Amino acid sequence: MSGNSYRINVIDSHTEGEPTRVVIDGAPDIGTGTMAERLPGFVEHADFLRPALLGEPRGFEAMVGALLCDSELEECVCGVIFFNNAGLLNHCLHGTIGLVKTLEFTGKITAGEHRIETPVGVVTATLNPDGSVTVANVPSYRYRESVAVEVPGWGEVKGDIAWGGNWFFLVEGFGPELAQDNISGLSDFTLAVMDALESAGISGENGGRIDHVEVFGPPADEKSDSRNFVMCPGGEYDRSPCGTGTSAKLACLYDAGKLKPGDIWRQSSILNTVFTGSIEPLEGNRVIPLVTGRAWVNGQSVIVIDPNDPFAFGITR
Repeated sequence: MSGNSYRINVIDSHTEGEPTRVVIDGAPDIGTGTMAERLPGFVEHADFLRPALLGEPRGFEAMVGALLCDSELEECVCGVIFFNNAGLLNHCLHGTIGLVKTLEFTGKITAGEHRIETPVGVVTATLNPDGSVTVANVPSYRYRESVAVEVPGWGEVKGDIAWGGNWFFLVEGFGPELAQDNISGLSDFTLAVMDALESAGISGENGGRIDHVEVFGPPADEKSDSRNFVMCPGGEYDRSPCGTGTSAKLACLYDAGKLKPGDIWRQSSILNTVFTGSIEPLEGNRVIPLVTGRAWVNGQSVIVIDPNDPFAFGITR
């Protein structure tokens, strides 16, 4: 895209602390079809949005981007493609909550149920009267239980592999203490686990790359049932309790017989913000997770991408 100048309209929000930048207008055409079918078009024509919008000097590494798309499915209010500093994401539930609040902010939706097409399927998001958002996620499940991996510097670490819209390795009882002043140590540990899983050839079903590591521990107070730390692809931790990660946790709890239909699970993040979750059982060990959280729109701007700017497409490291 040498020589082209872009003006990208974005709306920013955060979901329980984790930022989402929604691209409303100005992005290149990435083609038609389902959201999954449009992913190659994003890579070919719009991948420059990732470093340009999410990297310095306009953004920061923990931001998640969401490209708002028209959906060809009549039941869907829109489609969305999520991306971060490392590449495209299969799905992003905190980003879906942020997207819903963005659609409300722009006047496109009001309270009620709204279907949104993602690359991994259609989710139903309910904008509740109190302003919170409940997402009925894609079918989620525990794939493997108590998988052992040798992590340099830490020894053997065991965890469950589960799908919640992304592939997760869920760990409890290993690694540093879950405390906000220990984020650096937790980051080092989870990145080491992620590297070890890849080196050992441990994956999700059908070879799906495990690109999220989630560590659990006891809650910091009585407002939740558990506290987590989630490392995302690209080396940044999730400031929220992680929606797809909470979905994976709910699926594991159900498969272990520790969560029944109608039970509520309150998952807090390392920053002590909370998602609430429950499940609707499907066949076998699969469930539909219902995850509720809050998001706030906190900015609206036009991002100017001038190819004459030496950092037009972000500052690479």
